Amino acid sequence: MSEERNNLSEFETAIAEQEKPGSIKTLTILTFIGNALGVLSGIWAYLKSTKNLADLETMRSKPEYEKMPEMFKGMFSADAIERARLMDANKLPLLIINLIGCILCIYGAIEMRKLKLNGFYVYVVGSILPFVGLLLFIGIGYFTGWAGYLAVGFTVLFIGLYYINSKYLTK
Repeated sequence: MSEERNNLSEFETAIAEQEKPGSIKTLTILTFIGNALGVLSGIWAYLKSTKNLADLETMRSKPEYEKMPEMFKGMFSADAIERARLMDANKLPLLIINLIGCILCIYGAIEMRKLKLNGFYVYVVGSILPFVGLLLFIGIGYFTGWAGYLAVGFTVLFIGLYYINSKYLTK
């Protein structure tokens, strides 16, 4: 009798695996890739923040700066240099917050692969946490450029796609 229950349990597990929607699989794979890149870029930003600040200040003082088209001058504006200064001054807390956010997202994705609803909530917290850190340490100015818009856009897109697929998740 006990052996029958084990066989039934294995059978139910196999059926549940087959019923796992492809969109959850795809989203979680993309989440793993994106957060691996997030960890690498966070470490890279930590290591290169001082050099990036020096490069911005150097470029702003060169005569070529005045010859640049207006759309490129914004990348070397006083606001951009101030944001780089703040990022350099707060690089360790920003790295820690970024790493915690990425770990939460990966854990949430793993839970969602197991079709657990709590993984969605963990993922949402992990996705939003780095933005909260940036707001606290850098300010809203970080989100005014195309990179900020792109980051927020991808985050909202993935949260929305996971939300649409949350009907497959159980408690």
